[in-house]
Amino acid sequence: MNPAKVERDRVHQLTDLPNVGPAMEKNLELIGIKTPKQLVEKDPLKLYLMLCRKSGIRHDPCVLDVFMSVTSFVNGDKPKPWWTYTAERKRRYGSV
Repeated sequence: MNPAKVERDRVHQLTDLPNVGPAMEKNLELIGIKTPKQLVEKDPLKLYLMLCRKSGIRHDPCVLDVFMSVTSFVNGDKPKPWWTYTAERKRRYGSV
C-alpha cells in the first residue's frame, strides 16, 4: 500500500502495510509471515536472507528496504516509502 494511505488502526492484512502489494505479500508468505503482527521485533536482514534461501534466488536489495520499512512501521514508526531506507540499508548492511 502507498505509505501515504496507510492508517495504523486499519492494518489487518499484509497488503495494508506500507509498500506491500501482492508480490511482496507472496514473498512474506513464502517465509511464513501471514499477518502484520508476525513482523513485530523481526530483523529485516534475517527476513531478507530467509527469502533468498527459500526462493533459491538473490533478491534485489530494495526488497530489504521494504522489509526495513514494514518492520519499522509495525514497531511504531510512521509509514514511509521504501526508498527512504536505502541509505540506511547501505550503511548497515553494505551491498548485501
